[in-house]
Amino acid sequence: MTTRREFVAFAAATAALPAAAAQEANPKTPWYTRTVRWGQTNITEKDPDRYDIPLWRAHWKKTAVQGVIINAGGIVAYYPSKYPLQHRAEFLHDRDLYGELAKAAHDDGLVVIARMDSNRTTEDFFKAHPDWFARQVDGNPYRADDAQPKYVTCVNSPYYDEYLPAVLTEIITRSHPEGFADNSWSGLNRDNICYCENCARKFHDKTGNALPRRTDWKDPAYRAWIDWNYARRIEIWDLNNRATKAAGGNDCLWFGMNSGSISSQSRSFRDCKAIFERAPMVFLDHQARGVNGFEENCDTGKIVHGVLGWDKLAPESMAMYQSARNSFRLSSKPAAEAHMWMIEGFAGGIQPWWHHIGAWHEDRRMYETAGPLMKWYETNEQYLINRKPLANVGIVWSQRNTDFYGQDRAAELTDAPYRGFVQAMLRARIPYIPLHIDHIAREAANLKVLILPNIAVMTAAQCDAVRKFASAGGTVIATGVTSLYDEMGDPRADYGLADLFGAHRTGDAAAERAAALQTVHSYLRVDSKHPAVYGFEGTGILPFGGLLPSLRTDPGVTVPLTFIPAFPIYPPETSWMREPKTDIPGLVIKGRTAFLPADLDRRYNRDSLPDHADVLANLVRWAAGGALPLRVQAHGLFDCSLYTQENRVIVHVVNLTATGRMPIDELIPSGPVQLALRMPAGVKGRTVRALVSGRGLPSTAVNGFQRIEIPSITGHEVLVIE
Repeated sequence: MTTRREFVAFAAATAALPAAAAQEANPKTPWYTRTVRWGQTNITEKDPDRYDIPLWRAHWKKTAVQGVIINAGGIVAYYPSKYPLQHRAEFLHDRDLYGELAKAAHDDGLVVIARMDSNRTTEDFFKAHPDWFARQVDGNPYRADDAQPKYVTCVNSPYYDEYLPAVLTEIITRSHPEGFADNSWSGLNRDNICYCENCARKFHDKTGNALPRRTDWKDPAYRAWIDWNYARRIEIWDLNNRATKAAGGNDCLWFGMNSGSISSQSRSFRDCKAIFERAPMVFLDHQARGVNGFEENCDTGKIVHGVLGWDKLAPESMAMYQSARNSFRLSSKPAAEAHMWMIEGFAGGIQPWWHHIGAWHEDRRMYETAGPLMKWYETNEQYLINRKPLANVGIVWSQRNTDFYGQDRAAELTDAPYRGFVQAMLRARIPYIPLHIDHIAREAANLKVLILPNIAVMTAAQCDAVRKFASAGGTVIATGVTSLYDEMGDPRADYGLADLFGAHRTGDAAAERAAALQTVHSYLRVDSKHPAVYGFEGTGILPFGGLLPSLRTDPGVTVPLTFIPAFPIYPPETSWMREPKTDIPGLVIKGRTAFLPADLDRRYNRDSLPDHADVLANLVRWAAGGALPLRVQAHGLFDCSLYTQENRVIVHVVNLTATGRMPIDELIPSGPVQLALRMPAGVKGRTVRALVSGRGLPSTAVNGFQRIEIPSITGHEVLVIE
């Protein structure tokens, strides 16, 4: 057994070691600014007996990777560590598989990231250091449901403060990786409270409170526990980077791993803004699509870069194995499914990173999947990085809102409104950018429209930023109960933006969350000819599905939609409106602000009703006042993203027309697609190159727009317009 004193002494003795040779080779350009294409073979414990290093070196070359992620230590060590409690892979024997692979990669001129997975250990480790492990309320340890029982370590224990930094230092001294990633670095998620002595003492010292006994968002101690956990993860981030820099030089960095989902980051106490702002590059573990479709990956890239910066890199692990619904880790994913996820990532500014589970496969089809797109990316890389979005519609997101309003129902209360508005923009082919709520003032000059999709939790300063945006000539669209809660999730007496909305809450907000989650047989009545209800001339009602409270509105506002309360669905004989008209507003227009208490964004995410998407798109077109930079005419579903770079415009058009089923195994061409683009200053628009089809396209100037027609798109097309 290695003692704590030995850990500390070892780290101190190696703190002044020189930087890795690969970093010294090119000191002017840090590796994390130039390593764009990645590959990873996630090693299993069986692989030391069958890892064909020459085969994988050939695959690295074939797929044009510049960096590789190689399993090093943590749950399983793939090198002969000096720390006996770090479990060696079952079939490792005396081999240093990680070291062999790191040397081979460095010999091939590749950057090496040492992969860790460090939040659990085997039983012998637990017995040696029982005070380093997370405890349930009854004192029993938390155990992971692995093939072999594992014990979950506590983020507030010396395991994180001393042991892991020493392991990082050992790996650096042995093989000089350029940096580290760690899949499970943030420990227990929000569903579990650790009651070990370390947590109890540190939480009390910080807050003066005992640990909360259960999940209770009304309990100040529980809410303090949430914030305390976020702060601890940032401490770990900074601690690990101090350790890697001390042992490997200023460019030897620790990156953890982060999800592309805000709610997933919240469950793991990973503060997106704090992490992305301090990271020179982000590694994303967001391998495949879920229920939200391929477009989720494009949105992920934009969310990350919106905080990270568009001049930095964000590679993402992209699964080459079957990962839809049932995860068949040893079977090849259909190439069409894998390619569309990669393509949408490129459209959002994500860099490619192929990922395999295991080093030996009977299903060898997966080896052919990544190569074509990796080579295409290599050829066109200059147009896929270091660019800025051209969209002038911003959709706001807030992790604090996910936590303190979404609470344990974030998927319905905060994710769904955001996703619903994004899906409506995609359907209408309106480019947008995700915008962190604290960046409204920073980005205001670039935006015409600001969308707040049920951003219930807002600080006074954030409300003021929205007001300043509106007073400077911007248009605001807010939905649901935006601004009704303060930063701790406590309800206000009225909307924080009531003056801007021209609407006021008259009832108690205490039961609002429960009411928001209900689905009922309700409607909205179309009561005016406002542009928001354009296209509904043939109907007096629209389906809704939710509940609305009574609101008091200011004089002079316009109310294009009002609420029709629920009535029976079955039996048919009873299905008639009991109250066909009310004065309860579903949409309030005051000047250039639209407030939509009828949460059609969340309803669209749930029900996919075209009427809901049409109202949302109508509001954005009205809000933009003819200033949208792109118009598209086509039959089908296309995700369009616009960027500027030097004196050019770059347009991604991704064909999502026949991609609803999971997984897809065929890409079906659609077209023609007619684009009309408003060129920014400095871009003439006379030359158009299509990077996928490899041809030039004609461009015609008409009424201030450049008109371009793409004859057909299979998976995607990328236009460079100069």
